[in-house]
Amino acid sequence: MSEESMQTKGRLTTRTVAMPGDTNPAGDIFGGWVVSQMDIAAGICAGQRAQSRVVTVALDGMSFIRPVKVGDILGVYTDVKSVGTTSMNIHVEAWVRRGRIGIREKVTEGTFKFVAIDENGKSKPIPAEEDLPDYVNESMHEW
Repeated sequence: MSEESMQTKGRLTTRTVAMPGDTNPAGDIFGGWVVSQMDIAAGICAGQRAQSRVVTVALDGMSFIRPVKVGDILGVYTDVKSVGTTSMNIHVEAWVRRGRIGIREKVTEGTFKFVAIDENGKSKPIPAEEDLPDYVNESMHEW
């Protein structure tokens, strides 16, 4: 694997261990569990950027590259790809560390689309980046 293919895009947003209860009959971790972990991380990223509640409205371009095994540490990386008036696209990559300390491999990636919503569940404008408080801009790049 080339050095470039070992580089993550975005910041580490969540990390968890794949457990036996998350497996299919073949012993691999269910793809749906992985997608769920990615959606959680993307929601954290989108909520920070929108400074409000957000909802997932679409998932584009998802492809599984390698299986996730019991005991793997799944790290999910997120990056704001684009921001519109009320929606945004978050690029998400899932990587595993095999056997908790072994080889690191990308297992999947995709783009999740979110819409910012108000307290009544209606779409609302996402603030411009320059209008965000300093601590939000700093935390978006810290992780």
